[in-house]
Amino acid sequence: MGVVRPLAVFDIDGVLADVRHRLHHLEVYPQRWERFFSAADRDPLLEEGAERLRAALVDHDVIYLTGRPERNRRLTERWLRHHGLPTRPLLMRSDADHRPARWMKREALRTLAATRDIISVLDDDPAVVAVLEEDGWPVELATWLPHSSTLQSAQEDEGRT
Repeated sequence: MGVVRPLAVFDIDGVLADVRHRLHHLEVYPQRWERFFSAADRDPLLEEGAERLRAALVDHDVIYLTGRPERNRRLTERWLRHHGLPTRPLLMRSDADHRPARWMKREALRTLAATRDIISVLDDDPAVVAVLEEDGWPVELATWLPHSSTLQSAQEDEGRT
């Protein structure tokens, strides 16, 4: 059996994927969630996040922890493959889970930590980062995509991404 390497945890939207081109679907009422998610296959890659992920792969196992709903798994895996990134493991939000991202991700990390050593977490949501820092997780705020109040509301108020 091989050596189990420490785990580096990466968010997708705002860390690896540039979601700005699809935010307009959330700036109208009613919000068009299915259109927002179906356009994710056209997200440009955020190179700074991709470089961080590739560097982490040298010494760590990588896992994605995203607030995207499970029904978007195939689309997300295709997007990762298209950009030359590993497609798994990929932890996604249950389709019925509309909790704020900070609570969903906190629970997922606690479950992961029961069997793995988590060495780093990279997320773009300040609310997620604040809760994880408070819990003592080794978390860093990704700052290469300009802050979007629309995306933050989707992550924290709507519990959708």
